[in-house]
Amino acid sequence: MKQSFRFCGIAALLAGGLVLSSLPARSAGDPPPNQITPEESKAGWKLLFDGHSLKGWRSYGKPSGPDHGWVVEDGSLNCVAHAKGGDIVSVDQFTDFDLQWDWRIPAGANNGLKYMVTEKRPSAPGQEYQMIDDSIAAAKPEKWSTASFYDVLAPDPKKILHPPGEWNHSRILVKGSHVEHWLNGQKVLAYELGSPEIKAAVASSKFKNSPGFGDKITGPILLTEHEDAASFRAIKILELKD
Repeated sequence: MKQSFRFCGIAALLAGGLVLSSLPARSAGDPPPNQITPEESKAGWKLLFDGHSLKGWRSYGKPSGPDHGWVVEDGSLNCVAHAKGGDIVSVDQFTDFDLQWDWRIPAGANNGLKYMVTEKRPSAPGQEYQMIDDSIAAAKPEKWSTASFYDVLAPDPKKILHPPGEWNHSRILVKGSHVEHWLNGQKVLAYELGSPEIKAAVASSKFKNSPGFGDKITGPILLTEHEDAASFRAIKILELKD
């Protein structure tokens, strides 16, 4: 069954309880996307995308959602190529969290998910978990490849990335100053906010003239619109408490 909306939404994350190991990519025996199990609900997991609508999402810098450029179809949130729908952000904001989602892009495409987002700095709204066809990033620095902290830190080069057209499963863990990027069940990057390493890496990136970039803040989750097609589903988040 096909459902289309001119308003965008974001897909829902996977997992259950607070654990420091990531769920693997979805398999045939997993629950349908955009749902949480009773166990996940009890643990505090929440959907960020209901699979049907833009509920809980709006355009970056605006109070409501876009009227074009994002389509919900067959339970996936799709960014329409070259439609200029703009970035979208969650209505809710988060400080410490475990965020997981499925994503898929066609060959040659580029997209990303940003966290610790602020709308006071549009040129560098937040840290970006890069999602890209790595074949087009091969001639670029490793810190531009999939699962990197885009243009700041490179991921493990031995990461497991499914080819364009297939679903990947990603995770971002933020707890205090500690941040982790996961890809298809593998931790591929970890860093400490405010550390000498991260300060030096930001200083040598394109964000060096963006005050506060890379600092720990409370903010929404952002899905980017980079002109290319991209699909999202199964996005869930668990807020981590002290």
